[in-house]
Amino acid sequence: MEQQKLPNATLILVFGIISIVTCCCYGIIGLIFGIIGLILANKATNLYALDPGIYEGYNNVKLGRTLSIIGIILNILVVIFFIWIITIIGWDALQNEELMRERMEDYFQNLQ
Repeated sequence: MEQQKLPNATLILVFGIISIVTCCCYGIIGLIFGIIGLILANKATNLYALDPGIYEGYNNVKLGRTLSIIGIILNILVVIFFIWIITIIGWDALQNEELMRERMEDYFQNLQ
């Protein structure tokens, strides 16, 4: 009997890679790709566990799952970082470079 490729095995790997690469996009895009990749990986793992002899491509699923988890963690850290920055300098300072510079200088002077 010929082995079948696990459904979405390559897509899971691609979503894991995209979730890491896009962590610099404010964390939201990469978080979405990471969560979707993790959900698809869990479905493929459950399918593989039912009958491992008829499926191939499980290594892509494992690697994609790992990359999705790393991407989710990185994106959560980026989201937390941006929330922290917004609480320090304020939303209005993000559009005004001079105001941002002033608030950052005040913040770092208060730390010393």
